[in-house]
Amino acid sequence: MSALEAVRSRQSWSKVTDEAPTREELLTLVTAAGRVADHSSLRPWRLIEMRGADREVLGAAIAKAQGDSSPSTKPLRAPLLIAVVASYRKSDKVPRWEQEAVASGVAHTLSLLLDDGGWGVIWRTGHYTRAKAVAAAHGLAKNEELLGWLYVGGKPVGKKPGRRKVVEARKLLTRMPVADASAASDAPVTAEKSKKKAKKAKKAAKK
Repeated sequence: MSALEAVRSRQSWSKVTDEAPTREELLTLVTAAGRVADHSSLRPWRLIEMRGADREVLGAAIAKAQGDSSPSTKPLRAPLLIAVVASYRKSDKVPRWEQEAVASGVAHTLSLLLDDGGWGVIWRTGHYTRAKAVAAAHGLAKNEELLGWLYVGGKPVGKKPGRRKVVEARKLLTRMPVADASAASDAPVTAEKSKKKAKKAKKAAKK
């Protein structure tokens, strides 16, 4: 399958089976996903692999963040969760937003690779991704932020993924705005007038 075909066929799977890629399989895909455009090669990201009881720890943290008495069962919806962390670096060249874009790019590329490998994936977020309890559960440092989780599992046989609207490329791929015609025609005249004024000023100075 070509890269174009893989991107075109990708869908989000909200329901998956209990199967999941092994750590070794995951390492291969993460290595490839890490090749996204990365200004100054800062690597301003990291991923956290969550399986088994790890998901229960996350469920308890989500409950604490939301003020619920019982752990959230959301993390149990997939056998493997991959936390996406933006790990910001000090840089005079690369602003914070650009570093977050790199982390997001890694996550999206990884989701494409997982989908192409036959796994069901969905990127889940939520207001509690920035909660202190959730950050503490992931062991985030002060320079880090959680961007959500990739929920990964097997694709259920006979079930279809969620539908996505067709992208209207002609509306989203535009050209640079064309300058006003009259303003463009006036520009050379204005420049010429400026030159004449400069010459007159020089002559007057010589007198």
